[in-house]
Amino acid sequence: MRTLLRLAPALVLAASGLAQIPPPTPPSTPSAEADPVLAALLAEALGKHPDLERADAAVRMDRERIPQAGVLPDPSLSLGLQNDGFKELMIGKMETSYYSVAFTQPFPWPGKRGLRKEAAALGVDVSQAARSRVQMSLEADVRRGYAALLLVRGQQQLLAQQAVFLEQSERLARTRYEVGQGNQGDLLRAQLELTRLKQAAWSLEAEERSVLAGLNRLRQHDPADPIPTTAALADLPEPAPLAPEEVEAASPELAGARASVRQTEKLVDLAKLDRRPDFAVTAGIMPRGSLEPMWQVGVSISLPIYGRHKQQRAVAEHEHHRRGQGAEVESVRTLLRQRTEERSIQIQTLRRTRDLYQAGLLVQSEATFKAVLSQYEAGRASFLGALEALNGWVGDQGAYLQTLAQLQAQHIALREAALGATVPINGGSLASASLSAGAAAAPSASPSTAKAPGKAQDSGPASMKM
Repeated sequence: MRTLLRLAPALVLAASGLAQIPPPTPPSTPSAEADPVLAALLAEALGKHPDLERADAAVRMDRERIPQAGVLPDPSLSLGLQNDGFKELMIGKMETSYYSVAFTQPFPWPGKRGLRKEAAALGVDVSQAARSRVQMSLEADVRRGYAALLLVRGQQQLLAQQAVFLEQSERLARTRYEVGQGNQGDLLRAQLELTRLKQAAWSLEAEERSVLAGLNRLRQHDPADPIPTTAALADLPEPAPLAPEEVEAASPELAGARASVRQTEKLVDLAKLDRRPDFAVTAGIMPRGSLEPMWQVGVSISLPIYGRHKQQRAVAEHEHHRRGQGAEVESVRTLLRQRTEERSIQIQTLRRTRDLYQAGLLVQSEATFKAVLSQYEAGRASFLGALEALNGWVGDQGAYLQTLAQLQAQHIALREAALGATVPINGGSLASASLSAGAAAAPSASPSTAKAPGKAQDSGPASMKM
């Protein structure tokens, strides 16, 4: 009994330490650079990632096409010999025998070179939009990976807190069983929960290593390189949601589609001008030896006599392309509006859920745990009741972490202006299937998946199995 009395205060302190951890309040929206670790990860990823280097090379390549498009066609140099008869060279003897050197410079119809140059410049806008998409997606991947790392490490801390109580409860159950005040079932259940903790710890360790490998790939490091963190998941900035017009202005796909429309319009105008003839100016000199040299100047003009089957078809081709590009702009715009609306709704719901956890669920879960623990110490509650109360509190804390993670996922996808579905930020698995009994379900960013028979259902917003 004395041993029991000595363990009881330690158990109360351990449980109180767990329950008194206040839920972190979201920051006021500081800049991303407020977290030095995140800022360093972004700087490394955006500084030397090969995908970004490839996109930069594509932009530079398209810029080199602009001066090429505005230059005149290459001139031609003609060398010739005209001679009277086949017996001997008659240059200088006969007036119609001479060498010839001629220079020919083609000149396109006025306006064609300018349109080609403008179309090439709009091609740069298209490649710059593609580069923006690479950069925005790379930044979003880093932010998602960092949030996932903080989520897994937060779950590891939660698991460590749960282990403190279970180790104390296992000793208490053993002592009660030895003095005849408890039953063997309580001791076996405590040992079972400790075994489950080991399994969950291994799972979280594997998840952490996987997340680290992904982040290290983005910053071009060895997969096993450590990334020390000091911030918690709730310390990440939560920016204000963007309006649909702001998302449209930031969308690389929409900018690229609009640039393609403008480029196609220039190509339509150029195809219409191709129905006009091009010119060529030729100047030449014919040395005749001892006789006076001759010279010539001429102008040639192309004859677009096949315009019905060539130039007119080219105009029709680019007109069809322009209509298709215009339809693509509208398709991208409406899909972007849909995604923006979906994410705005999710952000509002997740914020309300987060506030509910902070103001209600976590407080109530803590109070329930304390009350059941006190009853257990006084002998008015069973060991399983105290264990379920702890599991409920841990489950609510885990679901709260998942809510914060999915809130970050929605903000990241909104600022990424992604046309696809929002990529969730998932963590690992916590121990004990019974934990889900006390956890309130949080909104999920993705459809829930069916569980195999005998498996616990998801209690968090991103398939966190309790």
